[in-house]
Amino acid sequence: MPSRTHSSPRVAVLADSDTRWKWGALTAYRIQSDIRLDGYLLRGRATPTVRQLDEVGARADSLREIRGVDFVRSLDRTVCDVVVLACVGGAVQAMLHGLGRAWQGAGRRPVVVTGYVGVVYEKLADGLLLRHGADVVLANSRHDADRFREVYRGVGADDGSVVECALPFLGGAPYGGRSTGGRDPYTVVFAAQPSVPESRADRTYLLRRAVEHARRHPDREVLIKLRSKPGEHTTHIEELPYQKLATKAPGGLPANCRLVYGNMGEVLDRTDLMVTVSSTAALESLHRGIPTAVLTDLGIREVLGNHHFLGSGCLASWDELDAGHRPEPDADWLARQGVAADGDYERSFDAARARVTELRTADRLPPLTPYYTARTAPGYLPGILARHGLDPHGAPVAGHTDAPEETGGLRRVARETVREAARGAYRHGVQRVAPAIRRWGQL
Repeated sequence: MPSRTHSSPRVAVLADSDTRWKWGALTAYRIQSDIRLDGYLLRGRATPTVRQLDEVGARADSLREIRGVDFVRSLDRTVCDVVVLACVGGAVQAMLHGLGRAWQGAGRRPVVVTGYVGVVYEKLADGLLLRHGADVVLANSRHDADRFREVYRGVGADDGSVVECALPFLGGAPYGGRSTGGRDPYTVVFAAQPSVPESRADRTYLLRRAVEHARRHPDREVLIKLRSKPGEHTTHIEELPYQKLATKAPGGLPANCRLVYGNMGEVLDRTDLMVTVSSTAALESLHRGIPTAVLTDLGIREVLGNHHFLGSGCLASWDELDAGHRPEPDADWLARQGVAADGDYERSFDAARARVTELRTADRLPPLTPYYTARTAPGYLPGILARHGLDPHGAPVAGHTDAPEETGGLRRVARETVREAARGAYRHGVQRVAPAIRRWGQL
């Protein structure tokens, strides 16, 4: 259990994808910079690759891949002050129950923090109730904090855990506008998303419009910013990677249009116009003062997430952008969304920092008490816990804890090889077989 004698607080971050690792690790450092950070990557379909981790750039003092049930066992015997659960809602709920049971009767326990990696535009109630029970549920804006509290109060659950802050990865040099002194070509960045839009026709359309914009403006550079390479997964499954669609683009990509990877912050350093459907990259761009367009070409629809930007002043179509339109954001909307372009960004974490410090230095914390229990959700909760090797009471299921720990040498290499082969087979099924079956079903 935690000890207040540590010179530097020890923080454990559990994440299940590259973007959630970025959010979790950077959130930990925003709350307190002088920490020892132990990273745990939840084993699953979206476990990040080494390349993805390098691109994210969030550092840790230790980093290992782990199963959920083993994370619970590890935290039962590891000295730790704060636990950040940077996972999908179901995984957070399972860990809350597992850790709550493991810490029963303990004199002291770590502070548990969770939240969202970006814009919350779908499954608001579902995701929030799965996160209920953590000591701190971070909301990335005033807008989100109000909605989160409303959901918790609506089911009669305690809303005191909700703390307003901001996205931890906003930052970078403010956009200074165009200058004539040796500046790179005017750069338009289209921030692609793995799952929005979903259909081949819509994704092909967006790629075509980006390519046409490059052809209409040969003096501009158009970058199509991709989140992952084929075979890699992020927070969402990408069935139709833009890389594959680009190989079939009529006439190919013009010389001033190309696909790029890398850290979003570094790409924004040279961006003059950000274009996206609904990516969190829009908030990163707006924070810097970069002209930002949220596309309306496919409609303003909840399934696309661009409805979140109603009132932002950023909604625009490719036709308007082709004609030279530069959206102007609404200042009040920016303030409610936690985009502190006026320089108050660092203060956005003051409340979270104070709350975690208060809890971490308390003599005793109450038990973790999620809203979902065997009484409130008997037909829902057991399945969530079972997926992570826990029984309906949060205890490890027999057989899961009997699995041997990862070891060194050839045994580890063999396991990694088998695991990568299994992931490859799964991704092939998701990206090739499943879409084909859906098409056949529509005949």
